[in-house]
Amino acid sequence: MGKALSKSTRSRGEQAYSLLRHEIIRGAFAPEQPLRLAQLQERCGVGFSPLREALTRLAAEGLVTSEAMRGFRVAPLSLDDLRDTMETRTFVETEALRRSIERGDDDWEGRIVSSLHALGRQNERSHPDDADSLAALEDRHRDFHVALISASGSRRLEQIIDNLYLGSVRYRMPSLSNLSSNPARDLMIEHGAISDAALGRDAPLAVELLTAHYCLTAELLIQAHSDRLGRAAKG
Repeated sequence: MGKALSKSTRSRGEQAYSLLRHEIIRGAFAPEQPLRLAQLQERCGVGFSPLREALTRLAAEGLVTSEAMRGFRVAPLSLDDLRDTMETRTFVETEALRRSIERGDDDWEGRIVSSLHALGRQNERSHPDDADSLAALEDRHRDFHVALISASGSRRLEQIIDNLYLGSVRYRMPSLSNLSSNPARDLMIEHGAISDAALGRDAPLAVELLTAHYCLTAELLIQAHSDRLGRAAKG
């Protein structure tokens, strides 16, 4: 009985974790918003113990903060954190890409090709005013970048990259419609060039293109969030 209850509690904790993680990433909660257990219990339909388990996991991922006597809050956003996140992500992910190009086999190449195709198809279907299609586009975008580094041979390196992705996607989601339709860039051309270099085993070029891709994204996100902070200050 005790083991069954423990398993059930873990299952509810996983349910709460998945829901809250998704909602924090898509911006349903404001940065630094308190996360009251009583309100979350109603929102998630689970008890206090599974909620605490979920929030503790989210804190370990950097999406939530926890302070004695103050409880849990959504992690803050800032331009300094955005710059640090994107610079660190570029540094770590380019190393994983180098390793993947050196070690990747036919299956790795297949993952890149199929994920790029899926990204292109979703890009054709997405519309800047359709939140669901943009969320699907972000999923396909992530799949492509995961495929690129999936032959790194380092589980820990890939875990670090996943954590950095979570840090960056909170900045991307509010600006996703602008990023996907920005006339200053063609995302499919950028991703296609990175794919070609990786599949051609040209590590220096692939790293150069991935770095440029992330640098441009960082510049656009910094501009978008600077504008948003400026409007908030005036308001």
